[in-house]
Amino acid sequence: MDITQLEEQIENGNAQGVKEILINNPKLANTETAHGVSPLLLACYYKKQDIANLILEFVDDLTLFEACAVGKFDSATLLVFQNPDRINDFSSDGFTPLGLACYFGHEELARFLVLKGADVNLASKNGFNVFPIHSAVAANNFDIAKMLLDNGAYPNVCQKAGLAPLHTAAQLGNIELIILLLEHGAEVSLRMEGGKLPADLAAEKGFHEIAEILRED
Repeated sequence: MDITQLEEQIENGNAQGVKEILINNPKLANTETAHGVSPLLLACYYKKQDIANLILEFVDDLTLFEACAVGKFDSATLLVFQNPDRINDFSSDGFTPLGLACYFGHEELARFLVLKGADVNLASKNGFNVFPIHSAVAANNFDIAKMLLDNGAYPNVCQKAGLAPLHTAAQLGNIELIILLLEHGAEVSLRMEGGKLPADLAAEKGFHEIAEILRED
């Protein structure tokens, strides 16, 4: 059994297959995948929480990035206390601990990281330029988005292709997130590369009432 086979089982969502491979070769849980991340992070990215929890049992030393992605509050807080100056580090694929906690919806952990000095306006370092606020909105998470904005997150930052948080909220049709962003200064006039406004994305998804709200007078 090798790392390629483990990756395939993770991607296919085969928890039993993952378990059998790791029982036979536990070291694979600590081996980097072809995607440049650990098997645990790979399972998180594929939104396979049950498999991530299974892999967790075989991981020797959890990293702060893995703890933030999988939502292991106790492990993450201990790692921050041990190395407080690492809180704004970047993972091998360019994301911050806060960015990962926000994307995977771990609100308590995200709050803790901000409290301990995580930069709410630090973008990913991988060409995608994803800020924590982008991650929170993409995850459709109102509470985390509000926490970030209340702690100074910029509402009009743009990730790759000029996508601002309001574009994503409009595309999701999440009126609560849209109102939250507007209340914190999000601009309805921001255009993506290609010229699309948040209203355009809402209309494309069939959210016509939201599109009208976002139209400039």
